[in-house]
Parts: sequence; structure tokens; C-alpha cells
Amino acid sequence: MPKVKVDGVEIEVPQGATVLQACELAGKEIPRFCYHERLSIAGNCRMCLVEVKPGPPKPQASCALPAAENQEIFTNTPMVKNAREGVMEFLLINHPLDCPICDQGGECDLQDQSLAYGRGHSRYDENKRAVTEKYMGPIVKTVMTRCIQCTRCIRFAEEVAGVEEIGAIYRGEDMQITSYLEGAVTSELSGNVVDLCPVGALTSKPYAFEARPWELKKTLTIDVMDAVGTNIRLDSRGRQVLRCLPVINEDVNEEWATDKTRHAVDGLVRRRLDKPFVRKDGRLAEASWDEAFAAIAAVKAGSSVAAVHGDLADSETLYAAKALLASMGSSLLEGRQTGMDYDTSSLAAVNFNTTIAGTETADVILLVGTNLRWEAPLVNTRIRKAIKKGAKVFAIGPETDLTYKVEWLGNDLSLLGKLPDAVAEAFGNAQRPMMIVGGAALKGGHGAALALAGSLNLVRDGWNGFNVVHMAAARMGGLMLGYAQPGGIADIVAAKPKLVFFLAADEVDFSAFAKSFKVYIGHHGDKGAAAADVVLPGASYAEKSGTWVNLEGRVQCGERAVFPPGDAREDWTILRALSAVMGKTLPFDTLEELRAAMGVDTPDLATPGLKSFAWQAPALDASGRGEVAYPIKDFYLTNAICRASPTMQRCSAELIHGEEFAEAAE
Repeated sequence: MPKVKVDGVEIEVPQGATVLQACELAGKEIPRFCYHERLSIAGNCRMCLVEVKPGPPKPQASCALPAAENQEIFTNTPMVKNAREGVMEFLLINHPLDCPICDQGGECDLQDQSLAYGRGHSRYDENKRAVTEKYMGPIVKTVMTRCIQCTRCIRFAEEVAGVEEIGAIYRGEDMQITSYLEGAVTSELSGNVVDLCPVGALTSKPYAFEARPWELKKTLTIDVMDAVGTNIRLDSRGRQVLRCLPVINEDVNEEWATDKTRHAVDGLVRRRLDKPFVRKDGRLAEASWDEAFAAIAAVKAGSSVAAVHGDLADSETLYAAKALLASMGSSLLEGRQTGMDYDTSSLAAVNFNTTIAGTETADVILLVGTNLRWEAPLVNTRIRKAIKKGAKVFAIGPETDLTYKVEWLGNDLSLLGKLPDAVAEAFGNAQRPMMIVGGAALKGGHGAALALAGSLNLVRDGWNGFNVVHMAAARMGGLMLGYAQPGGIADIVAAKPKLVFFLAADEVDFSAFAKSFKVYIGHHGDKGAAAADVVLPGASYAEKSGTWVNLEGRVQCGERAVFPPGDAREDWTILRALSAVMGKTLPFDTLEELRAAMGVDTPDLATPGLKSFAWQAPALDASGRGEVAYPIKDFYLTNAICRASPTMQRCSAELIHGEEFAEAAE
């Protein structure tokens, strides 16, 4: 490891580190605009200038200069100060003075660094250059006159998102950043360029002119739009969530978030259930809580009661419902609302065992019946990183653009029993082989995939390459709590329960429960509420403290950002109050008491963190059969919150269905 001196202090730096990284290890702040830890080095803003000896007697860009043995680095000499002031002057030559109306205000690197490293005046009197606005779709708002050509957005689109639709045209001072043919960027990760932009050139279109960052209350919680468990921060004012931003978690989402995670929040204030409803004469009518509870208690269900949970439910709600059903003598619990059924006797056999971060280290990957780009976009980005390190990817399923090179083997699960020789050879030579099985392949290929995991030696000392990718944030928590019948929801239908609780479950075939008394506990007036006999208004993920388990078995907790609207209440409190009316009072009155009881029932849910499940492959039919049909048909409209979101509806119409929208001149 090379030893360098930074402002007279000697430190050791890792081999291959840059001078900028060496300075940061020494605790020195180096300004930068183009450099970003997760992107390739561009070296084009020149803001990170330092003085280095031995070397030429001039400032050097620290982001692109390797640290070497016996180097002396100076970060605060008059030469460095003067050079940075000059760079800042050049950057501000054409930058408009529109900070008061810029959405980046208060979070702008250019503001901060011009204050800290710039001059107090400018020596330039020439007219500023103006650049026409570019259209990048319904997510990203552009004011390209502000652009300083740092190229972060270009590098993100190419290297992380894998959608090469942003680039530069013209040269010199005429250079402009634009999307391909000025069309909408089709990446489901496009919103991340807003966070990356160090000036106000790219800002959030749905959030434009809504608030200033210092006005907002910031709450850390967990995203529920997919099963990755993205760590997020909800920024709220009053009783409304105005925006959602990712929080850095190297093991889960790094610092990225999908467009659905970021922008579905405007659906939290639309189509909301804020009062109880009871069906009378075939129509839902407003009712009081007492009337709604009385209507449920009047159903003489006995033990003929079931519960089906939706994709967004938190573990506390699931545990409270399970406890209520247990007090009534029932164990009819299910969470796979669309009809999927697969063996859940071993959680390891339905878990993402390699872990999300571990995906980067795989050298051969087989995708079975999964469109990862829509089912788990932030796992897809990890596969891109593995490919950059030399990994090969094979896939079984309908061909689709996953943003990287894939060798498609066909669309029949019988291929699991007779892989081509080239695939078998690649896995035979692999040190870290990996298989990812999607929900579309579990029904006809779970046993075959498990058998293949054995024959390909995917599970070995220190490595488990067998993975199942779930799409519902509530799935792993539900499985840990026992929400799984051997035959899936078909077993619930066959039992013909008199009373069924639907816990924010909107994707169920409700016609199968025509003779059951249906109670919907949820937050949006979607399909579940329309089919219910009693509707009890619950809280969304932003309006309650909850626990969710992501697809790799990582238990994570989120906090409440805002309060539910109207008479809506947190779901577990609804079940607790209902239990008292039904004479089956649950033994907890606070969230802490509920979590303590849940920890006794399911110890893995007692503490946050990654849980490891002992590998045990159930004995299943090892013959794969059937074609794959990907379950997600529209990435932007997968749950009730998304369907209520104007932004997600616009994304769906424009990016999925190809509708064209006229933009007003600004």
C-alpha cells in the first residue's frame, strides 16, 4: 500500500486509489462536480485541483491522478486556492442567476462550492449563453442553461441504468446534454440523474416548485414498491408526503431508487379511504366504526374465517391478523393473492440466498423466468456490475431487453432438465455460480430448479447460489409468519370461509369469494374496496411504523412520516379494536407490545438485520414444464398506490403504451 503525505500528514492508501481518495482518507474536503464514487472518472470539471510533488509546477486534477509512493499532496496552497477560484469563475460564466426559482436551491453543490471556493465577484461581462430545454420524459425536468457539462447523467445512464439514451452534442462552448432525439428516457431508474446533477439542470418534474428542503420533515423508512427493500427518506410537509429520496445502504440499494419508488408518493393523497363503509342493498354506504365492527361481528363465522394479505402489508399487521384468526380457531392464511403456489416448507428454498450485494461477485448467472429489469431493478444493476467483472448470463424465458448481454436458451422450463453443453461447462468451471428463479417459473419449475442447484453445485462452503426473486414487499415477512397454504389461495377458496379479511389485497379474484363476507382493510379505493362488504380505512406505508422483510431475508423497520387521512387508522390498531368487539381481545395494546409478541412467535422478526436460513431443499417433482409468462405487464401500475398516482399513470401511458404528450412552452 503506497504511503503519501497530505498537507504534511503521512497516510497509507489502498493500491489503485486516486489522489482525491487519498485526500478524503486524510480528512480533507476536495470540491468536485464531475467525480462520483459509483461512476467512471471523467476529469472534466477541474474543480478538484491540488498541488502534487513530485510533478509539474501546476495544479492537477486529483480525481484522475493515481496516488503513488512518497507523493506529497497539498490541498490549501495559494496556487490551489487561485486555481479553484478560476475554475469556479469559468463554470459561472454562463450559469443563470435564477437560484430563487431553482428547485435545487438549498441542496445545490454549485451554490455550496461557489461560496466556499469561489471569488466574491466575476471579471466577465459578456452575454451569457442560453440553451433550449430538452425533453426527458415525465420524471426529469430540464433547465439546460444551468448545465455545466459534468456528464454525470450520461455516465449513469450508460454504466448503471444501461440505457444509453443521454449524451452530448456539439463541441466546446456549444456543447449540450440531451436525450436521444429529445425523447423520453425509458429507464426505470431515470430519476436518479436528478440526485446526481450537481446544479439545477435536471430536477424532479413532479416535485417542481412544491417546497424548499428546509421546510420539510424528513423520515427514514422502507420502500414497498418491490421486494428489494430500498432504504428511503420521505420528505413531508403537514400531512402530505411531497417527495421520496433514496438513503445509502451498500447492502441493499447502494444510493439508487427506482422511478416508481420516488414518484408514486403523489398517489398517497388520491383515491384514499378515509371512512368506514358497509354494503347496504348492494351499495357501499358510509358508516361509523361501531357500525362497521357490528356488521363484522354479526357474521357467525366461528372458525370459518380466513385472511389474505396484499403486497404492501407490514409484518405487524400480518401478525395481528394471524393472532385474531388463531383466537377464532383458524389458520387459513395466504399472501400469494394472484394464485401462485409453491413449496414453502423451507424458507431457504424461496429466499435470495446469495444476497443482493453478493450478486456482484457471481461469475456465471442463470435467469429462470424472471424479467429482473421490472421485478427487481436494483438487483438488475448488480448483475450489470458482475458482467463488468467478466460474468456470463444465460436466461430461460421470453426474450426481453435486460440492458446487458444475455444468451437466451428458450422459453420452456423443461430446459432446466437438459441445459446445453456450453451452459453446463460454464457452470462447471464457475467459482461462484448463481441461479435466479422468478415468480413466473416457481409453479412449473421450482423442483427442477432445486434439482439443478444440486447438480450444478450451486450451494457450497461459503456460497449459496440459489435465489428466488419475489416482487411483493410483504412476501418474505408473510412466509415467515405462515401466510402460505400448500395449494395457495385455491385452498382458501376451497375451504369456503364465511368471513375473509383482505389486508390491502387488491389483486385477488374476488369472484371466487362471492359467498363469503368480505372485509377489506386498506388505504386506497381500489379493486379490494369495490368488492368488499365492509371497508375499514387503514394506513399506507408512509403513515405507520412497520417492519418489512426484503427478498434476501433482511428485516428492516420504517418510521411513520405523516398521519392517515380522516378516520383512517393503522391496520394493527383496527384489528386490535375489532378483536375486542368480537370477544377475542388480542393481548397487546401498543406497537411495542405487539412487536414483543411477534418476536416470541417468530424470533427472526424480533431484530432488524439479514437472517440466514439453513439450506434445505424440499423433495419436489424435478421435471420442469410449461412456458414462462412474466407476471408484471406494466411496471408503473403494480399496486393501488401506483394506480392512484398521476405521475405513474403518465409514465405508463408514455413509456409503456407509447402515447405522445404535448409539452407547453416554458
